Amino acid sequence: MKVIVGLGNPGKKYARTRHNIGYRVVDFLADKINCPISHEDFYACIGYSRMGDEKICLMKPTTFMNLSGKSVKSIMDYYNLIPQNFLIIFDDVELPLGSLRLRPQGSSGGHRGLQSIIDCCKTNTFPRLRLGVGKPSQPIDLADYVLMPFDEIEKPVVDKMIQEASSAIESWILHGIEITMNRFNRKENNKKEEDYDNEK
Repeated sequence: MKVIVGLGNPGKKYARTRHNIGYRVVDFLADKINCPISHEDFYACIGYSRMGDEKICLMKPTTFMNLSGKSVKSIMDYYNLIPQNFLIIFDDVELPLGSLRLRPQGSSGGHRGLQSIIDCCKTNTFPRLRLGVGKPSQPIDLADYVLMPFDEIEKPVVDKMIQEASSAIESWILHGIEITMNRFNRKENNKKEEDYDNEK
């Protein structure tokens, strides 16, 4: 089984914030493949479906971002899954708005939701799809910035990123991480992102 985990915070007040882009991607994919996220289990809202020969689970932890690991560890243990069965979807302020970056493993880069997963599961070998939400143009604490909604002018770029991320997830499920990385990691950002990865 493949488990797609979109990170975010539960509740209407957070629904359209930058930090909840992982939730939005999972919701978009759920609608696209007709997989209702209608169950509550493993400290998450979840839905099950199939894609090709693969059983899939779409998952939105309801523990709040900083405790996401509790949810992932719960389903991981129940089904006896390995980290490579998971794809973690989350926001990244270090990537330009609209950019995607798929990686097979690595550190959290300071993202507290991913760090919670790494801490609870005691491994950083989870595949992850980082979604660029950009940095603030004005001096502001990043913790406050990611809890702000996208600006109106940004929304078309965000909508396109959500659609592209959904396609990347489908590719990961059907074709694996290497093919998907080659297809969706944007070449124009390679230098900047390699520098970022080397800092971790």
